[in-house]
Amino acid sequence: MLTFKQIAGAGICITALSGCATFKTLDADLPLVERVFIYSGTRLDWAAITRNDVALRKYKVAPPSYPLVDLPLSFTMDSLFLPLAVYAEIFH
Repeated sequence: MLTFKQIAGAGICITALSGCATFKTLDADLPLVERVFIYSGTRLDWAAITRNDVALRKYKVAPPSYPLVDLPLSFTMDSLFLPLAVYAEIFH
């Protein structure tokens, strides 16, 4: 039998994967030279919250529908991917 914690955790994971700005920015159709890897999802959410059109055009992906809700999830995912992002920024 599933507990409440398991159901809540699964719900958070599904929500994070369906609209997570981190995955959207890493999967964008941009050349490697133009991509921003370090905290890209957090930056996209922040640009959507502050309505920074210049930054939003830079990513060439649509921000999540609710960037304020997605911000802590993207920050968490960006923090987990930070070693890989630093490696990608240095060696791309």
